[in-house]
This record gives sequence, structure tokens and C-alpha cells, in this order.
Amino acid sequence: MAHATTADDAAGHGSLGSYVTGFALAVILTLIPFILVMSGALTGPSTMVVIFAAAIVQILVHLHYFLHLDSSSGQRWNMLAFLFTVVVIVMVVGGSVWIMYNLRGRTMLDPGNPQASSEMM
Repeated sequence: MAHATTADDAAGHGSLGSYVTGFALAVILTLIPFILVMSGALTGPSTMVVIFAAAIVQILVHLHYFLHLDSSSGQRWNMLAFLFTVVVIVMVVGGSVWIMYNLRGRTMLDPGNPQASSEMM
């Protein structure tokens, strides 16, 4: 009765080297936009493009090195669950932004039109 039973996962955990690599990439992908913004090296739109590109690559780095999601057959169900979660989050956030935008348009008064406040009463 002294035997311990453990569940054998189909997906193995990463090694110390893969975690260090993921951490180093995450730090680099954080420093690139920070340095660009603080130095003012690029204009506004091009800085935003670099920030969004670094954010997307950093998401992929986190998924691969820390969550161990890849395209292998053993990870198929995990990937489907992740994609379903992404779809639900996009729907919730998108719907919330849509509702707030419509509410803003329906409730905000035009500050340049003094007649608008008297018409609302």
C-alpha cells in the first residue's frame, strides 16, 4: 500500500532550458516596444504596428514555451479548447464594446450645442 499512483499526462512539461528561452524571448519582446516608445524613434502609427506585432509574437511565445500548446496530435483537444475560449472572449469583449459605443452615442450630449441639454428635459 506504499505505492503512489500518478496520472501520466500525454503532454510533457518543458525543461528548464525551454522555460529560460521563453522568459528571455518574453523580456526581449517587452523591451522592444518599451524602448521604441521611450526613445521616440518611430512615428505614432509605425510605433503602434511594432507594439501590436511584438504583442502577437509574445502571445505565441507564451503559448508555446509556457502553456506547451503546439500543433501535435496530442495537443489537439487542448488547442480546440483554447480556440473556443478565444472565440468566447472575442464575442464577450466585442459585444461589450459594441454596447458601450452605442450607449455613448445615445447618452452623450453635444457640448457645442447648448440647445441639446434643454431638448433632453
